Amino acid sequence: MAKWLTAAALMAGILTVSGSAGPLAAVAAGGAPGRLAQSTAPAAPQQPTFRVQVDLVTTDVIVRDGNGQFVSDLRLDEFEVLEDGVPQSIVSLVLTHGGRVFNVQAPPPAPVQEGIILPAARPTNDAAGRVFLIFIDDLHLDFRLTPRTRDLMQRMLRNLIHEGDMFGIVSTGTSSISEQLTYDRQVLEASIKKVTGSGLRPEDLIKVPQSPQGPAELRYRAHVAFSTAYQLMRNLENLRNRRKAVIYISSGYDFNPFATSRLKYEAELSGYEADSTAMNPFNNPRLQGTQFLEADLVRELAELTRAANRANATFYTIDPRGLVAGPDLDQEVETAEWNEHVRETQDSLRVLAEQTGGIAVVNQNDFDRALKRIDAETSDYYVLGYYSSNPDPLKRTRRIEVKARRSGVEVWSRTSYSLRPPPAQ
Repeated sequence: MAKWLTAAALMAGILTVSGSAGPLAAVAAGGAPGRLAQSTAPAAPQQPTFRVQVDLVTTDVIVRDGNGQFVSDLRLDEFEVLEDGVPQSIVSLVLTHGGRVFNVQAPPPAPVQEGIILPAARPTNDAAGRVFLIFIDDLHLDFRLTPRTRDLMQRMLRNLIHEGDMFGIVSTGTSSISEQLTYDRQVLEASIKKVTGSGLRPEDLIKVPQSPQGPAELRYRAHVAFSTAYQLMRNLENLRNRRKAVIYISSGYDFNPFATSRLKYEAELSGYEADSTAMNPFNNPRLQGTQFLEADLVRELAELTRAANRANATFYTIDPRGLVAGPDLDQEVETAEWNEHVRETQDSLRVLAEQTGGIAVVNQNDFDRALKRIDAETSDYYVLGYYSSNPDPLKRTRRIEVKARRSGVEVWSRTSYSLRPPPAQ
């Protein structure tokens, strides 16, 4: 009984002490009094981690001698690349000659990341074929241009796309063509039969409902065409070390077509006189937005060309209208307005081609000669790759200059590229 009473008294004392806050609580748990302060002290703030992603910048280079012949024996050390005037270290060189691809020097492997470690890919020393993307903007092709457009694509089968070339076909409108990259020429033959122009005619552009930004239907069609082409350029970025040729078939773009005729038509419907005062956009509230239409078109073209340069894609624009003389007899359009509309649409195609290093086939009927020139430019070229030494992310547009240290040669390359815009927060 004395032993039980002694044990009970000892347990009561322990419970009394453990109920109070103090270092004894840590001692009862098996710790030391001095360790309690260390366990409750605030942890040191963790240093933030910044991740920087550096992409390989690639650009096409065509080198020709004084006779216009392609020079195919240049070495890596014979090229010089300047970005905004600063020399860059070339890390990859790919030669395409006669439509066949040769990896002269492959880029270094990417940094090892956490996760599953995959074996390094074996470089391809000899690969055949080219990459073409046929973009048919049938939303800006008159229905009467359907036979000419189909004939143009038949000529492409004969003079441009050969066995072993990889190609895809996408349309913007009612033709409903969306073919992934393939080697099957029968896919192109089947797509030719589907091509149908559905563009607006001059009388449609004059009589469609107007908005402060011009004809509403016209702006919608342009938005569909540009957004489709922009998304295609985003997809082409995944294809590396190959020159991507985009055959851009369209009649071009004009955000403010037949302005005088549109105003006169609205005046007839509203019952007022379309004098010089009413035609002034600063006096007529309905026309106040039209003064910025040309700037809107320039912005759309600039966004698309920047996306193409990021993807290392070249636009070869082709106008199926061919040599344009004047309006058709059934089109009640003044000749001066028609000529201005044709000039604006052709200039938009020239901008897309020139800003990406291609050629614009406009105002001419010799499509075979133009296709043979495109065939030559896409069969012989170099692709240089480097990692930019400029770490400034705010310097979005960078100028590129490629030189060859061999005398007596002419060097062609794209002149700039732009960083991808930051994602929306």
